[in-house]
Amino acid sequence: MSGQADVKSIDTLAFVKAALISFAHETGQAISEVELEGRRGIDWITVDQAAYWKAEIRRAADLVNKAIKDLEHCRTFKKVGDNQPSCIEEKKALEKARARLARAEQKAEAVRRWTPVVLQQFRETCVRLVHFQEVVDVDAPRAVARVEQMLRALDAYREVASPRPSGGSGTAGQVQSVARQADEQPPREPVAAAPADPPADPPTGGGG
Repeated sequence: MSGQADVKSIDTLAFVKAALISFAHETGQAISEVELEGRRGIDWITVDQAAYWKAEIRRAADLVNKAIKDLEHCRTFKKVGDNQPSCIEEKKALEKARARLARAEQKAEAVRRWTPVVLQQFRETCVRLVHFQEVVDVDAPRAVARVEQMLRALDAYREVASPRPSGGSGTAGQVQSVARQADEQPPREPVAAAPADPPADPPTGGGG
């Protein structure tokens, strides 16, 4: 089994670290925006719409009262002898005013009925958002720290696996300096060879 790690791209972990940091930041902003938009929707239903349809009921009721008075006026002052006036326009105006009042009352009732429902749903959503934010606030920094640990470990492994000579340039300079000094030295005189030893005298024959 090989004892070496197959590390192809340490930069990928750096990209993962940057992505985690960006995710945590953008998630926090998104959660804030969701909560803000939710509160706007709640206020629109529970405040704006409630006030609008309450005022609309008053306006519709005033129109109904006016239409009733107009109809009574028509029946009283437009009567000719025993003939009752038709008062068609006044009757139509009264029907329209009553329909408008009925619609306003229905809308106001819907707002009253749905207000506690949307408030409860919004509270539950806010609780989930808070839990999600807590997860992001805890797990994202933990993941970033883990990636940083991995990056440091891989950097240390890369230094061990591919050592760089610390004095490489100095050694090359020393070699060049020595070569330069050798070129600058003058050539030495040749050393004369030592004279050869004279040949030994031949042995003389002794007398018997």
